[in-house]
Amino acid sequence: MIQVTPQMRVLVATVAVDFRNGIDGLAQVCRAELGADPMRGAVFVFRNRRATSVKVLVYDGQGYWLCQKRLSSGRFLHWPAGERTTPLQAHELQVLLRGGDPSLTRGAPVWRRVDGSVERDVGQ
Repeated sequence: MIQVTPQMRVLVATVAVDFRNGIDGLAQVCRAELGADPMRGAVFVFRNRRATSVKVLVYDGQGYWLCQKRLSSGRFLHWPAGERTTPLQAHELQVLLRGGDPSLTRGAPVWRRVDGSVERDVGQ
């Protein structure tokens, strides 16, 4: 089972990839086209040319997970744009996989002090 936590790095490929690729082919896309090491624990998200299917590639320390979602009707309309990849937060990935627009979501900050105190300058 794959669990995407807020601490995980999620990278969405902005350009469609050939979905005949399996784990090895997508790992090579990560290295060659996205400039990222697929074995560093990031979650990589790809879509096909018709925007009807998504693949998620994750390395968990022992091996790769490859998941695919194919829509029964419609397309993924709100795919992120950018150079090669766009980083997303975990909650934005959930919205994207449900067909929503991740740019419209807001979540709590990823990091904040637990004790609620304000950090003071060391020189004071």
